[in-house]
Amino acid sequence: MMRVWTVLRVVLTALFTARTWRCYGYLLSGAVIAAPTFALAVLGIVSAVWSILTIGLPVLAGVLALARLSPAYFRAPARFFLGWNWDLPARLSARGWRRIPAILGDPVGWRALVYCFAGWVLRFVSAYAATVFLTLGTLAVTFPIWWRWQPSALVDVVGWEDSWRFVWQGLLALLAMPWLVRLAVGADRLLIRGLLEPSREGARIAELESSRAALRDDAAATLRRVERDLHDGTQARLVSLGVTLARIERRATEPDVKALAGDARGTVTEALTELRDIVRGLHPPALDDGLEVALATLAGRSAVPASVTVVIDGRPSDATASALYFTVAELLTNVARHAEATRAQVDVWTDGEWLRLAVTDDGRGGARLDGLGTGLAGLARRAQALDGSLTVQSPPGGPTTVTMKLPRED
Repeated sequence: MMRVWTVLRVVLTALFTARTWRCYGYLLSGAVIAAPTFALAVLGIVSAVWSILTIGLPVLAGVLALARLSPAYFRAPARFFLGWNWDLPARLSARGWRRIPAILGDPVGWRALVYCFAGWVLRFVSAYAATVFLTLGTLAVTFPIWWRWQPSALVDVVGWEDSWRFVWQGLLALLAMPWLVRLAVGADRLLIRGLLEPSREGARIAELESSRAALRDDAAATLRRVERDLHDGTQARLVSLGVTLARIERRATEPDVKALAGDARGTVTEALTELRDIVRGLHPPALDDGLEVALATLAGRSAVPASVTVVIDGRPSDATASALYFTVAELLTNVARHAEATRAQVDVWTDGEWLRLAVTDDGRGGARLDGLGTGLAGLARRAQALDGSLTVQSPPGGPTTVTMKLPRED
């Protein structure tokens, strides 16, 4: 009996709960707010038909690009009225003219476009029906009052007893209105989950990619901080110690003390050289002046004459610049040790959303990714860790061209 009374109380009081009016406000505002997105969806349908003749492809790409922004557009009223929240889709990495085929093949934009159409239809129809139920129900419940107050023309239509039939019909409409809006909001929530929210796998992939990028940037910042600490702290102290030992060696009168100071100074010099090599391995100081300067410095120190050409847009991230630097250093070392070359060429350029590095030499060729002692396999793993790739073209007799492709991360 208590359960029946509880259900009856919920049904009778649903119209006066905050949840019902939040749902009604969400549907009513959505019918207005989502009208531009419905027009966008209609334009998408028209441009999709046009795209069969290749006329509407640019328009369709633009429509899908705008549709990809709609999850954030719809999330604001959903958060305000109902407290809903969802993750936004990951941004497309493609740039330039490559962005058009990426957008056309992206399922996120197509699903969002479907929601722009279906979501507005659902909200408009449900908001209209709820408004009709609320308005006519209120009028019907109060019909006996209108029967008393309105002109006699209304009295001629129905009698006093018949007017109470409208009261019961109005009550039914008012009792049904809360459940209509809740049902519509529930259906809208299902559409959002299926069309706007990223899938669990997609959200996890985006989270992992974001975490990896953050860890990569943090690792690069940590290496730079360690490099500065070693350069400004430990290295400076070793230099000071070496100067002090040199003074002791010059001023010492006893041969044993002088020899001991000289040996200690030599040890400090060797340690300083090793420390500088470690510092360059952590973060080459030359990269602080830009990638082109750093690669030109490497080419200037190369045992084989090398020239450098860098044509890129903007400045790459620290992780990308370090990968390019160490790859060039390793490849120039390979050229000097194994290629028997007389000349090398280093080229770095921008190719859409990619950065490409090519190191070419006129040596004897025959290099392979699985070759022993060349370090090419390690370079390939470094490229893969940054979502890139490394290829080797080295026919017998040469020339050899090693190409690394890395995503742009300005």
